[in-house]
Amino acid sequence: RVMSADQISIDATTLEIIRAEDEHLAHNYHPLPVVISRGEGVWVTDVEGKRYLDLLSAYSALNFGHGHPALLAVAREQLERLTLTSRAYHNDKLGTFAAALAKLAGKDMVLPMNTGAEAVETGIKVARAWGYRVKGIPADAARVIVAGGNFHGRTITIVGFSDDPAARDAFGPYSGGFAQVPFGDAAAIEAAIDENTAAVLLEPIQGEAGVVIPPEGYLREVREICDRHDVLLIADEIQAGLGRVGETFACDREQVVPDIYLLGKALGGGILPLSAVVANNDVLGVIRPGEHGSTFGGNPLAAAIGERVVEMLSTGEFQERARALGEHLESRLSDLVGHGVTAIRVAGLWAGIDIDPHVGTGREVAERLLSRGVLVKDTHGQTIRIAPPLVIRATEIDWALEQLRFVLGH
Repeated sequence: RVMSADQISIDATTLEIIRAEDEHLAHNYHPLPVVISRGEGVWVTDVEGKRYLDLLSAYSALNFGHGHPALLAVAREQLERLTLTSRAYHNDKLGTFAAALAKLAGKDMVLPMNTGAEAVETGIKVARAWGYRVKGIPADAARVIVAGGNFHGRTITIVGFSDDPAARDAFGPYSGGFAQVPFGDAAAIEAAIDENTAAVLLEPIQGEAGVVIPPEGYLREVREICDRHDVLLIADEIQAGLGRVGETFACDREQVVPDIYLLGKALGGGILPLSAVVANNDVLGVIRPGEHGSTFGGNPLAAAIGERVVEMLSTGEFQERARALGEHLESRLSDLVGHGVTAIRVAGLWAGIDIDPHVGTGREVAERLLSRGVLVKDTHGQTIRIAPPLVIRATEIDWALEQLRFVLGH
């Protein structure tokens, strides 16, 4: 099979699978033309046996790599015992998972859900309930401040406060109660706060926007503003958290503790969906029985895997790997600026790379990298993102960047 930078030649088996997807799946994604059948660590194998270095990690859901032995072991063991009860009953895994996750985050309570978008929706509900029941905001008047360029999911509520036309257009009408201000501008947040503001919802680092890192001190200033005005700070750590940026949470980069953590993706170990809202009792305690829930949220299979994920993060090993290897990644990427790359943004093992338009679009560069055995994903036209599993080695990073240099023509 031969793939060129200009035209990817697809084998018959791959083409047949892609055509079946095109015929029977809604066209809500535009995947790269590769069909993965196996994964191990940082490497995946397609249906024809070609191997690729996975530098996307399912948008950070695979922080520990494909098929991590410790996670597979607990999943297999739990599969044989109990997978689902619903929250109509207690199960023997949920309490220990919640206790471990609460300890990791330095909080009291956990509200488990499944997907990241569910965690965001839950966080908004909790913030509004807190606004009414604790702060005393009049009924149906609570406001939440969000940032421009945000990506918190794709539910109707969430896309209603997005400024990405692809996410927002043609899906209205939208629910109100949100005010958007520029990302990285703490003064704009303070100016937008009024007596009905319940919360500020932010990604500490904006992932889908292209790994956009706010100015140093931004999160600390937002924390102080929220404290002054009795407003909750909600940190969407769904992509940025759980070791990705070299700290347990991206907020740790500025020693900031939000009132609410929103977690997901890597929390399920890359095995199944698991998300959570984590906060203290004075915040999460506002939710009463019957007001919120999920049939699969807190299921024992997810809880068992999530507890093992927390155990793995508790050693600090993965955070240290992300920190050290992130420095290595940044030093190698810096050499490409001015050579097919216009800018880079790096936080731990997470990078946004802006491609010079003279070289091609982000999608075109991603396709060229595919032809050389490296998987990345483009975003917003000219940017590609790198987010490898945290188990990657420096030599593998170096090899991937050699391929990037080649496809950039340098």
